[in-house]
Amino acid sequence: MSIRPIDVARTDGGPQWVEAVATPSGTEVWWDEPRPHEGGRRCVVRRLPDGSRVDVLPPGWNARNRVVEYGGRSWRPLPGGGLVFTNWADQRLYRLDPGGDPVAITPVGTYRYADLYLPPGREEVWAVRETDDVRDLVAVPLDGGRTRVIVKAHHFLMNPRISPNGRQVAWIGWDHPNMPWDGTELCVAELRADGTAGPHRVVAGGPRESVAQAEWRDDAALYAVTDPTGWWNVHLVPAGGGPGRNLTPLELEFGGAAWKPGMTYLALAEDGDLVVVYGTADRRRLGVLDPETGDLREIGGAATHWSSTVSVAGGKVAAVRATPYTPLEVALVGLDGAYEIVSAPKPLLDGDLLPTPEAMTIEGVHAHLYPPSGATGPSPYVIFVHGGPTGHLPIVLDLEIAYFTSRGIGVAVVNYGGSTGYGRAYRERLRHQWGVVDVQDCAKVARGLVELGRADASRIAVRGGSAGGWTTVAALVHSDVFAGGVAHYAITDPESWAAETHDFESRYLDGLVGPLPETRQRYTERSPLLNAARASGPCLMLHGLEDAIVDVGQAERFTAELDRHGKAWALLTFPGEQHGWRREETIVAVLEAELAFYGLIFDLETPEVPPLTLKGRA
Repeated sequence: MSIRPIDVARTDGGPQWVEAVATPSGTEVWWDEPRPHEGGRRCVVRRLPDGSRVDVLPPGWNARNRVVEYGGRSWRPLPGGGLVFTNWADQRLYRLDPGGDPVAITPVGTYRYADLYLPPGREEVWAVRETDDVRDLVAVPLDGGRTRVIVKAHHFLMNPRISPNGRQVAWIGWDHPNMPWDGTELCVAELRADGTAGPHRVVAGGPRESVAQAEWRDDAALYAVTDPTGWWNVHLVPAGGGPGRNLTPLELEFGGAAWKPGMTYLALAEDGDLVVVYGTADRRRLGVLDPETGDLREIGGAATHWSSTVSVAGGKVAAVRATPYTPLEVALVGLDGAYEIVSAPKPLLDGDLLPTPEAMTIEGVHAHLYPPSGATGPSPYVIFVHGGPTGHLPIVLDLEIAYFTSRGIGVAVVNYGGSTGYGRAYRERLRHQWGVVDVQDCAKVARGLVELGRADASRIAVRGGSAGGWTTVAALVHSDVFAGGVAHYAITDPESWAAETHDFESRYLDGLVGPLPETRQRYTERSPLLNAARASGPCLMLHGLEDAIVDVGQAERFTAELDRHGKAWALLTFPGEQHGWRREETIVAVLEAELAFYGLIFDLETPEVPPLTLKGRA
């Protein structure tokens, strides 16, 4: 028995943002969840204190936005059960009152909104507003009145927060060529009588310090998740400037890479304690921190992963958890650690079909090994490469992995140099070395599995999406370890990608490869497109036709070069898909094609999926 593609599609993804709301009858929990079977929309769900769940967002509405193309915090609950949210189709802000229909509160135009925040006591929603390559912090009246610009300061902004007395505003900003995990500034300004910010002061952060989140403790200080020590720790920062104090001086990460504005790693409880998400990429915990004593106690139980979203109300914590055997789920956790799962249960498969992961380090490279079912000796293996590259893959139930392991194909997830979750020094192993260190680390893990007797040296493939797709094709042309590769929405030529991609990542390669034009030779030497003749095996390319982050031309040009040099390849494209798979039918088609590809290069029988034809084969 094996896991079906439809099982993967219907368990794919998980809740993204959560919020706890205190009511007279108990704590409500709100979250948004993917609906692959509804065209990939994200629906906002409300769980009432009596345990009942209701879809707040009607069918046809999709709580997503395109700020920095990856999107950010897209909704907030309003008092009394209403909702303010961004809608994918037109990127406008909408208000939804109980029993009514969504009503637009921003005009038709080119604006996008994210990182929604409701300042206490004000009938307005604050947000990051983006148009073209300009971002401001704005206030939008909930009755649809005129939008007010609060802050114009940096090229990128996030985390708008008002002080308890309503007289100051704090935010996090940064400018090119930095990415938010390189260096950001935590800023504070006085709010003028007209609701706009006066001149600001920088109270934490800098060119080589990344502030990932900040929350007001009181009118005089903020809690900031920042990394001057090389680890994202929780600091107490004076609002007027001056030295801060590290409350968690540990080699653990209490923050992460801000790919989407609105991520939260800490929340303030009513008693003054802090609820925190922390750990490493091998295990992320949920805990309670006493900011006065520094005492940190774990309340996350057996979960191996807690997502970057946490909220506290009524003495309860809303957060998203997972284990290797249970999917991403919304949990309501007491400060004593007692918890209940409040999101709708997903069907759980037979545990015998699920692999037991092993965290290991091979030649200094962090990896998670998922052994294949029924393995008695060296087996075919696929190296899974995460995107970003400033990110990581955690240890959670991943039916995409189990889809392959249940068919006798092992999976090794490589958190290569450059990954988050192991401190800045490990993250910066990739600085100016993208296409070198990531490729070498994947090859090290592959060879290490062969030496351990786990993997068959002639049957190892590599696969990944986005930046992981880049490493996939780079590994094919710059190493001889892999029998083939599967690249989902992959970058194949760094220089052309830097010129054609969106604003958020347009200077990312300055740190990953080097600034242009000074280091153009590196781009040429590392480009998979320009070195396609050296491919060690066939390549399957998979790409969405509406991808605004990596244009489909990257895949088309690479496969054309493979063809020109007599290398085997296949390219499948998907209308209606952006950067990542959201539709049920796409997820199924992609998995079936990938399995058929492994059948070809590993000489396995795959009668349960449609055959795949490779072009350019001799």
